[in-house]
Amino acid sequence: MLSVSSVVNPIQQAADRIRKTYHDVPAWGIVLGSGLGGLADEIEVAAEFAYADLPHFPTSTAAGHAGRLVFGELAGVPVVAMKGRFHLYEGWSAQQAVLPIRVMHALGARRLLLSNAAGGVNPEYRVGDVMAIDDHINFMFRNPLVGPNDDALGPRFPDMSAPYCPELIETAEAAARNAGFKLHRGVYAGMLGPTYETRAEYRMLRRLGADAAGMSTVPEAIAAVHLGMPVAGFSAITNECSPDVLGETTHEEVQAAADSAAGKLLTITRALLASVD
Repeated sequence: MLSVSSVVNPIQQAADRIRKTYHDVPAWGIVLGSGLGGLADEIEVAAEFAYADLPHFPTSTAAGHAGRLVFGELAGVPVVAMKGRFHLYEGWSAQQAVLPIRVMHALGARRLLLSNAAGGVNPEYRVGDVMAIDDHINFMFRNPLVGPNDDALGPRFPDMSAPYCPELIETAEAAARNAGFKLHRGVYAGMLGPTYETRAEYRMLRRLGADAAGMSTVPEAIAAVHLGMPVAGFSAITNECSPDVLGETTHEEVQAAADSAAGKLLTITRALLASVD
């Protein structure tokens, strides 16, 4: 059974390991999803750590996830970015999956930007589109806050009525308009995976109000809200999930499609970083 110390000590130990060699304070934490690791190339890197070298960090096993924590500047703003995240379908617990978010916060990051590759459940979405996550549905049926709560991290019962910061979404929408592309705004369904959804599941998701579906992000957003971090979340639409014309989906195709949205995400990211002192 988890104890408060089993939650807090790994955070402190991982943060202490980083502080031994890197002392600057990041303003933002960034999580780069499948096929989006190339965005890290835009960071002026000051230090990076392999997950394997950090205490208690799991190892990223998903294709397209490099498994490194990168520190530096993006658009002149100090950031810490995950090149690859931890998914529940890999066998990690929800608590293990959000450890890096809590470590980012312990190192000073006070805002979080999440990105993912997702299937477009909304019939208006096309491959290469980007959706700002306005809300989510947790179909993983896992929650990183289950277990003892440390009030130093956050409240026992955090409010989730607006898990994704409206002000950050509006800034992203303005950046997209200025750049001449459409930024959708919708609901992300977090699925456990690793299988892609069936036709019946896509129909169910759409009827329940989902606009996109993926296998990440939800635990990270919950942990960030618990910590009091404003969250901005974005989905790169990598396949169209119409149940009536559903084709076979491969992870390689998802990664390739994410590349087409990477430029849009970079535009949005730069605008968000520039908007907050």
